Amino acid sequence: METPSPGGAASDPVDIFFAARLTPHRSLSPQGFLALMAAVGAVSFALGLFSVVKGAWPIAGFFGLDVAILWFAFRRNFADARQYEEIRLSPTELLIRRVGRRGDEQVYRFNPYWVRLDMLRLEDEGLKRLDVISHGQGLEIGAFLNPDDRESFAEAFGRALGTVRR
Repeated sequence: METPSPGGAASDPVDIFFAARLTPHRSLSPQGFLALMAAVGAVSFALGLFSVVKGAWPIAGFFGLDVAILWFAFRRNFADARQYEEIRLSPTELLIRRVGRRGDEQVYRFNPYWVRLDMLRLEDEGLKRLDVISHGQGLEIGAFLNPDDRESFAEAFGRALGTVRR
């Protein structure tokens, strides 16, 4: 495995055989998040107010704590959604660029003739892990993808890698 290097582009776009940008799936949009938080906040406020009126005032604080924990959990989820991986394959180079949720970037470069795909399949779960192996060392790609997406990506990427080698 090549060592990570600071940014940089692969070959000219004309030479690119395969390019993909892998991103985590998020089913809740930012607008959906606001609607959910408004609904949860309204219900928690109403129940907290009811508990204060009935004399169980400490319960109101727990309703507020629930809303705060839910808000922080979703904010973390949205921060994790900012990560992605870019894979670009040309006749002379395989470039894997990872960008983390905080914007930190790692770039890996491989010779495509020495790269092989290693796939771990489990009967119940499908494709569990996909690694790019070069010179005996591996780099996992698409770890945040679900098994079906990982499977379709591996199929397309494997075909492209075979094309480059011919």
